[in-house]
Amino acid sequence: IVWQGRDITRWSAARRARAGIARTMQVTSIFPSLTVFENVWLGAQRRHARPSAFASRGGLAEVAARARECLDLAGIARRADEPAGSIGHGDQRLLEIAIALALRPQLLLLDEPTAGMSVKESWEIVRRLREIRERDRLTVVIVEHDMEIVMELAERITVLHLGQTLAEGTPDEIA
Repeated sequence: IVWQGRDITRWSAARRARAGIARTMQVTSIFPSLTVFENVWLGAQRRHARPSAFASRGGLAEVAARARECLDLAGIARRADEPAGSIGHGDQRLLEIAIALALRPQLLLLDEPTAGMSVKESWEIVRRLREIRERDRLTVVIVEHDMEIVMELAERITVLHLGQTLAEGTPDEIA
């Protein structure tokens, strides 16, 4: 795996995150007993961690502001004080995206971001991802089996089967 001209194949997840790569997995991975805000705060804290980050209230305020910004971007700010485990599956997926965004990535990797969602929830994810991508000029790579979602979000599509590229092109070319 090459990222920005460097072979990152054997890098740890933490090192990849420091290099500007954030990801969400197919199976939701949050801290269910923490609030929605606290989950995103942890991501923002990790991104802002430096020796002086918490030496003053300014460091804490910066982390909290980033967490609130990411909750707004994901559209779940209204759920900030709720336990993460108590919110619906669609909102949990948006929470994972907010946590990933808290790292201020250059590349966002999403594995099946709409898996197990209702049609309404899936299209909310699409809408949010489009807004985030355009706002932050962020590169987003999605592994997704729902072709409607893929065709709506993608600028370029690579169709794989057993690790082999079958087709590559724009959504119109692939269709």
